[in-house]
Amino acid sequence: MSKYEPLSQFLTASGQAEVPMSFSDIERVIAAPLPPAAFRHRAWWSNNPSNSAMTRAWVEAGYKSAQVDMKAHRLVFLRLGPAETSSGTPRPLRGGLIDRLRRTLGGTVTVAPGVDLTQPTGEVWEAEKQ
Repeated sequence: MSKYEPLSQFLTASGQAEVPMSFSDIERVIAAPLPPAAFRHRAWWSNNPSNSAMTRAWVEAGYKSAQVDMKAHRLVFLRLGPAETSSGTPRPLRGGLIDRLRRTLGGTVTVAPGVDLTQPTGEVWEAEKQ
């Protein structure tokens, strides 16, 4: 287990689109001090998962860092959109297939009451007319 796994678990459990945190809040969550570089270098907070184990923790939880204020030692973690990635590869998802689908598609599809998605629609698609 990575030292930063508690941050990943915290963000996943929050379920929020935006999670504002101070650097001190993060230290409390991970129960350890952040490295000095986190306080000196804005690049430490980049969203490149090969940057650090901590970056992988928030990316794997489905978030990206934003609004990093180095002077105030604050930032906001924003939930990644369904198709959004930080490195050009699909973002990692946790849990079973249904959990991953709910996290990815949650709120994007509405099915009217009484509609049975397993029944044929009766429509003939252009591809079927050959």
